[in-house]
Amino acid sequence: MEGNSLRKFKRVCVFCGSNSGNRQVFSDAASELGNELISGETVGEVRIVSDMHERKAEMARESDAFIALPGGYGTMEELLEMITWSQLGIHKKPVGLLNVDGYYNSLLALFDNGVEEGFIKPSARHIVLSAPTAKDLLVKMEQYTPSHDHVAPHESWQMEQLGNYPNEQNPK
Repeated sequence: MEGNSLRKFKRVCVFCGSNSGNRQVFSDAASELGNELISGETVGEVRIVSDMHERKAEMARESDAFIALPGGYGTMEELLEMITWSQLGIHKKPVGLLNVDGYYNSLLALFDNGVEEGFIKPSARHIVLSAPTAKDLLVKMEQYTPSHDHVAPHESWQMEQLGNYPNEQNPK
């Protein structure tokens, strides 16, 4: 099974907490995901960036897909930004939640409530894919086809500018 999930994705950006959580099930899920993704080739590299905006833009530019493991505020912030960028049309890549032992059930319920209350379009709700196991999540992600209407066409966004926010000296 090793590496079989990389049929479609060459680089997957994984968002996760800086610690392993209080239960072994979270560490086990991270290991399972690693086993599903690793192809025997070198994994990862170190790049120096000037700030978080540049870091996220670089990860978005280089990745074919995004997966969030259970984590805290930082993990959720990165996840939500990738969801938002998909909705805006900045990327068309799959965004997955590894919903280990129901960790993300409340967040998924919040997204569903956003649809019910008219804040999230039903088609945009399908941006977020989730599954309880790495294998199931990767299958869903490999089958993903964007079906939501983007706020702006993909071509109107320039990925290389995502890390450069306008300021008084450099208006855009």
